[in-house]
Amino acid sequence: MKVRVISAIVAILIAIPFIYIGDIPFALAVSFLGIYSYKEMLDLKKSHKEIPILIKVLGLVSLCFLMVGNYSDDVINFDIDYKMIILPMILLLIPSVFYNEKKYSMKDALYLLGFIYLLGIVFNLIITIRNMNLYLLLYLISITVFTDTFAYLIGSLIGKHKMSPKISPKKSWEGFAAGIIGGASVSLIVYHNLINQLDIKIVVLTILLTIIGQMGDLVFSKIKRENGIKDFSNIMPGHGGILDRLDSFIFVVLSFVLITLFI
Repeated sequence: MKVRVISAIVAILIAIPFIYIGDIPFALAVSFLGIYSYKEMLDLKKSHKEIPILIKVLGLVSLCFLMVGNYSDDVINFDIDYKMIILPMILLLIPSVFYNEKKYSMKDALYLLGFIYLLGIVFNLIITIRNMNLYLLLYLISITVFTDTFAYLIGSLIGKHKMSPKISPKKSWEGFAAGIIGGASVSLIVYHNLINQLDIKIVVLTILLTIIGQMGDLVFSKIKRENGIKDFSNIMPGHGGILDRLDSFIFVVLSFVLITLFI
C-alpha cells in the first residue's frame, strides 16, 4: 500500500504542471503516454506473434499521426479527417501481403490496427479536450479518480458479491454501486465549482460516465486475463502500466464525446 500511495503522489506531481500549462508540453506528455501504451500493447504476446520491427515502426508512425495529426483543432465534432483513418490502413495492412504468415499475418495486422485506432483516437481527444477547456478535462479526470477510489475502498471493506470473478476477482457489486454514488457526487461538485451550474443533463451524464468507466476497467481486465498477465507493465510501482491506470479514463473520454454530441 505504501508503495502504491508514493507512486500515485509522484505521478500526480509530474502530471500537474503539464495539465496546467497545456499547449505543446501537454500534447507531448500525452503523446508519450500513447507511445508507452503502444509498447504495452505490443508486449501482449498471446494476442499476436512477435511483430517485425518495420511493422512496429509503421505502427508507431500511424499512432503519432492519429494522436497529433489535427493538433490545431480544438472543436470536437463528427467530421472525419480521412487522411488520419486511411494512412494506418495502408501502412499496416498492405505489408501483410509481403510477409510470411508466420511472421506477420492479416490477423496480426488487424489486431495492431484496432489497438492503434483506439489509442490514437482517445489520446487525440484528451489533447483536444485540454485545448478546449482545462476545467472540462479536470472534471473527466475527477470522474475516473473518485469512481475508482470509492469502488476500491468500499469494495475492499464490504464487497461480498462479485461482479465478474473470472475477469476481475476483487471487483464487487457493492464497490460498483459505491463508485457510482461517490464518484458522481464528488465529480458533480467539481463540475459545479469549476464549470457551470448543474442541471439534469449533467447529473445523468456524470452517472452514466461512472458506470461506463467501471465497465472500461473490466474490458482491460479481460484483455489482461486473456493474455495471462496481472499488469500491462510495471512503470508505476504498485499500479502497473499506463493502460492499467488509464483503462477507465479511456472509456470515460470516449463516452463523454459520444454522448455530448447528441445532447
